[in-house]
Amino acid sequence: MALTADDVDRFEAARPRLAAIAYRLLGSASEAEDAVQETFLRWQAADVDRVDVPEAWLTKVLTNLCLNQLTSARARRETYVGQWLPEPLLAGDPMLGPADTAEQRESVSYAVLALMERLTPQERAVYVLREAFGYPHRDIAGILGVSEAASQQILHRARQHVAAGRARTDIDQAAARRVVEEFLSAAASGRIEPLVRLLTGDAVSIGDGGGKIPARATPVVGAVAVAKFLRGLFTPGQAKRAVVGGTPELYAWTANGDPAVVAVLDGRVIGVICLQVTADGVAALHSQVNPDKLHRAGGSWAAVDHGEPLFTAF
Repeated sequence: MALTADDVDRFEAARPRLAAIAYRLLGSASEAEDAVQETFLRWQAADVDRVDVPEAWLTKVLTNLCLNQLTSARARRETYVGQWLPEPLLAGDPMLGPADTAEQRESVSYAVLALMERLTPQERAVYVLREAFGYPHRDIAGILGVSEAASQQILHRARQHVAAGRARTDIDQAAARRVVEEFLSAAASGRIEPLVRLLTGDAVSIGDGGGKIPARATPVVGAVAVAKFLRGLFTPGQAKRAVVGGTPELYAWTANGDPAVVAVLDGRVIGVICLQVTADGVAALHSQVNPDKLHRAGGSWAAVDHGEPLFTAF
């Protein structure tokens, strides 16, 4: 049946929420967009006059599409070159979704998105629907085809798996900028001591180059090891300039609600480093340099006034 203008309007009103759910479930903006578009095609093919609650119907269809995608994604990631990290979203991107509560902000933080890779697809769906969007277990049970009690048990397991990523400290844009400024100053100093003071003892650095940009295949763990790695990374060198094609400018920004360093070369975003800040210091650095995962960030960057760079790398 052909959709009426009202039917299309109903879907378009739901699109931002659907996209935010899909991004949290998949960790990829491009895959989230595909899932939302496929949901629209299912809506287009449905007898919408018989759909009592369009929001619930659309959420169920989208969630199950994402569950299927997650299952196939796990197989693909087994052959992924190096570490797999989510696609970062810069401040202001509507796909970040609601950020009114601590749970909503945590559910889209880069560290938690990375930790959610440990969850089963079903655990991830329950966690996202409950923590980020406040769906009652009754509704989640209907979406996933499980009992309400099972939904509660799945959420309990999911929370345990991602508990380590919930130690982050909420900070505003101004505070995030100060964190990045201090971090870049320490990294550019050429000494490891200033960096060690900023890091927690068990700090970790993880990079995703997707086999297209050089990145360590394994995480760097421990404050001293991370500080030495960063000192080497920020030490100027012709080889580094050759890899990226020039001298990038570094800006302080936020990505996924976290303080972030955005590396820009000739107006193009070539890297995003998300800093997980806790009460004890910077606990994790997640560096996304895979160009395939920076398209959306680049579009967001081009649309805003980002001021002057803090630092010129290499």
